[in-house]
Amino acid sequence: MKLLSARSAGVVVVGLLTMGSHSTVWAADHDHDHDDHGHGHDHAHDHGQDKDIHAGYFDDDQVEDRKLSDWEGDWQSVYPYLQDGTLDPVFAHKAAHGDKTAAEYKAYYEKGYQTDVNRIVIDGDDVTFYEGDEAHTGEYVYDGHEILTYEAGNRGVRYVFEREGGDEEAPKYFQFSDHAISPNDADHYHLYMGDDRDALLEEVTNWPTYYPSDLSGEEVAEEMMAH
Repeated sequence: MKLLSARSAGVVVVGLLTMGSHSTVWAADHDHDHDDHGHGHDHAHDHGQDKDIHAGYFDDDQVEDRKLSDWEGDWQSVYPYLQDGTLDPVFAHKAAHGDKTAAEYKAYYEKGYQTDVNRIVIDGDDVTFYEGDEAHTGEYVYDGHEILTYEAGNRGVRYVFEREGGDEEAPKYFQFSDHAISPNDADHYHLYMGDDRDALLEEVTNWPTYYPSDLSGEEVAEEMMAH
């Protein structure tokens, strides 16, 4: 099994430097679910500042390293819920408040959510990827963060982890994006998986998305529409 869920977007990337550095990605603005409401460790954050960070507006010195434990847990892909229509109310909700039709939103998220990795379990340094009946576990170490600047002017942070042991079939790298830029217990995340670290940084159109496995499809939809 080859776990390469992130597809090359064909975008131009300027200045891919070392970890923790800046990358400028000329691509469409990320308008996918900005619905993160993770329970941050720093409760002193101003709510307005949190909203700015979540929207991709922050200073470099606000970005902090994070541990894999921020994403620990049992996670399910939301892609099957898009396929079976469970998320249709989400797209109708977006259409009522946005500039696309529900069908256009669904097509956009179809490309974004697409993945064969239907479940991920993160336990300590071990990450297990489930694809159908197959499961592969890798042992991962932190490989720094990257700050990406999008064409629209907002930015995002990718937290990168590299496989140092375990199954060769597990992806060599994966990169978290959960709209947070400092230690924070994620309640959902977008994940970029593959064997080429820099190529993953170029990917901005396919962002497999995971929510806790104990949520029903209807509960996932409610979470998405609540923000």
